[in-house]
Amino acid sequence: MQALILAAGMGKRLGKYTQDNTKCMLKINGKTLIERAIEALVAAGVNKLVLVLGYKGDNVKNFLLHECQNPAIKKIKLTFIDNPIYDKTNNIYSLFLAIDEFKKDDTILLESDLIYEPELIKRLVETPEKNLVSVAKYKQWMDGTVVKICPKNNNIVEFIEKKGFNFSEIDQYYKTVNAYKFSKDFINREFIPFLKAYIEAYGENEYYELTLKIIAHISRSNLTALDVSDLTWYEIDDAQDLDIVNCLFAEGQDKLTNFQKRYGGYWRFDDLLDYCYLVNPYYPTKNLLDKINYFSEPLVTQYPSGQNVDCICASRIFNDINTNYLAVGNGAAELISILGQILSGKMYLPESVFNEYSRCFNSCELNKYNMSKNDYQYSLANLERALETNDVLCIVNPDNPTGAFLEQNDIISLLEKAKSQNKIIIFDESFIDFADSSIRYTLIKDDFLKTYDNLIVVKSISKSYGVPGLRLGVLASGNEALIADIKQKMPVWNINSYGEYFLQIANLYKSDYALSCDKIAKERARMSRELKKVLPKSCRVFPSQANFLMLDLGKIDSTELSAKLLSQNIFIKDLKTKPAFANQNFIRLAIRAQEDNDKLIHHLKTILK
Repeated sequence: MQALILAAGMGKRLGKYTQDNTKCMLKINGKTLIERAIEALVAAGVNKLVLVLGYKGDNVKNFLLHECQNPAIKKIKLTFIDNPIYDKTNNIYSLFLAIDEFKKDDTILLESDLIYEPELIKRLVETPEKNLVSVAKYKQWMDGTVVKICPKNNNIVEFIEKKGFNFSEIDQYYKTVNAYKFSKDFINREFIPFLKAYIEAYGENEYYELTLKIIAHISRSNLTALDVSDLTWYEIDDAQDLDIVNCLFAEGQDKLTNFQKRYGGYWRFDDLLDYCYLVNPYYPTKNLLDKINYFSEPLVTQYPSGQNVDCICASRIFNDINTNYLAVGNGAAELISILGQILSGKMYLPESVFNEYSRCFNSCELNKYNMSKNDYQYSLANLERALETNDVLCIVNPDNPTGAFLEQNDIISLLEKAKSQNKIIIFDESFIDFADSSIRYTLIKDDFLKTYDNLIVVKSISKSYGVPGLRLGVLASGNEALIADIKQKMPVWNINSYGEYFLQIANLYKSDYALSCDKIAKERARMSRELKKVLPKSCRVFPSQANFLMLDLGKIDSTELSAKLLSQNIFIKDLKTKPAFANQNFIRLAIRAQEDNDKLIHHLKTILK
């Protein structure tokens, strides 16, 4: 069996990355795509490779014949074919130029911009069906040609181009992976005749997949789908794709570092369980999401409202508070950033606090305290002493990442002392809704804010309501001049229409939200018990009232454990990246739904064995 790789294209969408080389010469974590392809082919027993080259083709030849030291290259026979008009043609012409080699043997046909697990080629070679099209269940990140498959025999019944894509049929779609196996008989009897006819009719600037579309339509028994949905693969068309595959195909701590640098967007990675970033796994409900989706067209095509309307919508969620006490932000981060421009003086805050507090309060003298001195719990006495020597006291309650919690009476006591000393308290209650129902509370109430105008409450709606993609947060204070100043510093449209609509309808689902918070509190207690069963006695699970748990792993290296879990598609927070936990083995685990948490605990148990 031979292989044929089409690698003549210029890869213009990759910009600087293909300025001096064609796409198959892209390095992914230190190894070129063409090397990876050859390794997979050799491992599967393929002994000949035909390469159709064009743009920067001499670079590829020189690399494979003279420069590359990869031992797999010496185990495969290389044949090169040049496409001199690569800039005026498409892959159908490159395949046409290779017809004389193509027709000689059963062939694995590949695109040069494809990266995949070697298992994919092995399956193509070893699967008994003679003519295979590798496919994967359609996912939101995919683009290009899709197919429909007959459930009875796995034969492909239809190739569908972009222009024919119908989202109402998305459950029936499989994306072509651009890795094929064709028998010599099929190539000579069907593929080449149709290829020639298509070129004669429509020209050389087309795609060979259109030939397969015709063949599938005329003779539905010839092409069988090979489902590789369980394998990792990616088609590299642009710089974003390149960034993604450098995460997907990295290994060990390099992979962990690459994922940590992303700060989100993990929906691009199939089946990744994100235990690093903190959201509500039980909210929003499907009914709420369906409502938003139904109105997606006007939400996309029309302007959102301004701050006044946003505050009216948000006030309904928070006990109908005075809108003059409220500002709505593009996430809590925007509000913290603006607040940092306004406040000054000495500010007392936890050393491990959300980075935006440390980053944005440039006008303040930051006095950070290490909660380890009180076993990572809040000390009311220490906070009261801090009021004496600081102008601003920042409290995240429950604390992130420790989960430590101050009950309402303690906060009232602090507020009274702060008011008598003319000091400000910033109270971040982004996680407070997840506390046990018996001690759950909020300070976003008219009476609190009016009584304590030295109080500034910050709340991330993104985290508590499980909508981080909408980027929503609120800041509340009885100091109306402060709120007015914050609003004045905001853009006219800082909230998009999706965020505004969520604020408008969220109160209709108030009982669902309360139930979701109760579910998290219950699952947190269960998860804590289960973790204690699998962890060595030298480890510790800290008490928490948030939607996460902090663990002290003792002598178990937190970075190594994080990397091993990521290899199993589980991404956790290694706290060693935070200065407060430098050189210590602490991790933070989000609370997800029970099924996911059981997977995490299973993998932890396996790794720790």
